Amino acid sequence: MRIPNSVRIVAGLFAVALLATACGSDESEAQLAADSGSSFAGPLTIGAIPDQDAEILVRNYDKLAVYLANELGIEVEFKPVTQYDAAVTAFKVGDLDLAWFGGLTGVQARLEVDGAEALAQRNIDPEFTSVFIASTGTEFGPVDDVAALSSLEGSRFTFGSESSTSGRLMPQYFLGEAGLEVDSFDGEAGFSGSHDKTIALVEAGTYEVGVLNSQVWEARTADGSFDQSKVEVIFETPTYYDYHWVVRPEIDSGLQQAILAALVGLDASNPDEAEILSFFGAESFIPTESSNYDEIEEIGREIGKITE
Repeated sequence: MRIPNSVRIVAGLFAVALLATACGSDESEAQLAADSGSSFAGPLTIGAIPDQDAEILVRNYDKLAVYLANELGIEVEFKPVTQYDAAVTAFKVGDLDLAWFGGLTGVQARLEVDGAEALAQRNIDPEFTSVFIASTGTEFGPVDDVAALSSLEGSRFTFGSESSTSGRLMPQYFLGEAGLEVDSFDGEAGFSGSHDKTIALVEAGTYEVGVLNSQVWEARTADGSFDQSKVEVIFETPTYYDYHWVVRPEIDSGLQQAILAALVGLDASNPDEAEILSFFGAESFIPTESSNYDEIEEIGREIGKITE
């Protein structure tokens, strides 16, 4: 996989630093950017792919909406969706101005909206991974490398959502590198719909093996939401670029920079802001750019998830 482009990230952070220096310290850099000529009246509608339980998403994105509204000085509204492709459609038709996508859905959304751009990602997203998990007591134990994933042939296996980068696209790519296809399992591979459901189905033994977002796995392990004696990690994938915020072109450059500054400015030493960062499983947000996801687009086309 491609080594993350640290030079671009550093350059983006330098640009944000210049913005803060130019604005001074009396007002937030986000508010100053918003005051610098944005014609957007609001409300700013934000959304996200439904990669976790709906209750968790609504509670935490509402907190983010309040934070952004305070920083930007405009109304911000979170609009939940129930399916990955529905998030892409909502962004396409303009129901969402700013959306949190996985790598694949972000590429799909940008291809649907000319001029849309990747804006920010978490500090963990340039080197993201998936984990393959198995029900304990099955014959499917730990594997050492991508080639050894071939040992999963014939298992009862589930991906997450069909459009998930970490729960489908990249795992399918790595399985392909090991010589496996979606029909290499006991019946065709399943699609659970979300990372949380993948854990639940493997825990219950409905599927012997599943694959999901490593950050969600770590979060659910930490909060004890499943019986850890029944599920184990058997492989962690190589790294790839994943989640990111994508913004529509109608959001002018001044407001885009204000949004970026607000996201980058989330402060882990502030309890309310730390809670937002904790939900995202991140220490911080950093700038990104659309070209970071070229490889995701290439793999999406290779497995037929992008056909334009």
